[in-house]
Amino acid sequence: MAIPYETTGRTRQKSRTRQVLVEATRELLAQGSTPQVEDAAERAGVSRTTAYRYFPNQRSLLMAAHPQISPDTLLGQNAPVEPYARLDAFMAAFTQYNLDWEPQLRTSLRLSLDEPRGDRPALRQGRAIGWLEHALEPLRRNGSGIDVHALAIAVRSATGIETLIWLVDIAGQSRQEAGETVRRTARALLAAALTEAAAR
Repeated sequence: MAIPYETTGRTRQKSRTRQVLVEATRELLAQGSTPQVEDAAERAGVSRTTAYRYFPNQRSLLMAAHPQISPDTLLGQNAPVEPYARLDAFMAAFTQYNLDWEPQLRTSLRLSLDEPRGDRPALRQGRAIGWLEHALEPLRRNGSGIDVHALAIAVRSATGIETLIWLVDIAGQSRQEAGETVRRTARALLAAALTEAAAR
């Protein structure tokens, strides 16, 4: 079995070099390009030969540049408990997260449409479902009978980066307008779930 280049010898220096390449890739993505390994190497001031030791192809480079923030929740400790207010607070944070990482998430979306492979782009990891379930947690405790997991999936499907891209690129909304659209969509899905639960 081959030993990964970064796990042998001067590992701290290698870790720093890898991070420099990743940061260079993120900068290029933020400027609207989809960099090749040699582009990141030039931006980082690293030789192409060295860069390819860390990232043998463009896909591995772009995968490494995906958002690395993976908190358990996007809500603060003092988040509201009332379901609508809590969902609004979550949607504000979620939309800002998507906009902050928009270039990387657009690339992640492109990769997620490629032929399936063993490595999973960020959009296929499903972490937003966990964030949403935490945001909707009061519904589990109030006896509403709502399937929180199913509701989280529904909200995610209508409010994620894919939706924001469509609203901005196709519908022509500003990013602020798109944020308001997904917030209203999330509230409508919550209202429908509460109405359905009350009718049972």
